[in-house]
Amino acid sequence: MSTRIDPAQTVSPAGYWDRYGHGQADTASPEEALKNAFGWCQYEGHGPGDELLGEPLTALELGFGRGNAVAALASKGIDAAGVDVSAVQCDRAAERWGHLPNVEFACSDVVDFLSSAGGRRWDAIYSIWGAVWFTDPGRLLPLILDRLEPGGRIVFSHAPAVPGAYGAQGMYGAGFTGRPVWLYRWAYEPEQWADIMTGHGFTDVDVRVHPAPDPELLGTLIATARRRPR
Repeated sequence: MSTRIDPAQTVSPAGYWDRYGHGQADTASPEEALKNAFGWCQYEGHGPGDELLGEPLTALELGFGRGNAVAALASKGIDAAGVDVSAVQCDRAAERWGHLPNVEFACSDVVDFLSSAGGRRWDAIYSIWGAVWFTDPGRLLPLILDRLEPGGRIVFSHAPAVPGAYGAQGMYGAGFTGRPVWLYRWAYEPEQWADIMTGHGFTDVDVRVHPAPDPELLGTLIATARRRPR
């Protein structure tokens, strides 16, 4: 016999990320936060920086968390925006970085945000262990392509796939003893990601696993691609 779960007893993904945000203390000074904002890799001070974005005039982060990367770009004069589903993260980012004149933080699901963006486009759209990992690429990639300027870049990073486990990977966000909240992450090998992105119309696709500082440790999957120029 199947068990029917009452939706009222579950925790929404936004609620999960709110709780995650509450658990992330911001102990770094603003100077330190900006210096270390582009942590594509999970090892502090390791890996590439914002040069992966090229030289954008406008940029959008999908799942900005603390908002440090958005602020770092804005501090360089770039019109920098970010979208995050967590109201907690949005409020914290706005409180810390909202004084910057060319920064924008939106609280929304990324698919909803991109779908309702009207004619807005960005030179770079990126995700640092963020929303690209947690959103069906079949829904998200066409929206990103549509919202990029011609020649614009998409860049994202997250953990490499567990060998043999590809596509949507379910996880219980509250653990096995908590309230039922489930999330999905999408996992593929680099060549699979490259095929998916090429199939959705991106060009200059490069997906690889960046090695950890210790070769025995887990690396980082980093993907870059472009929308075709006119």
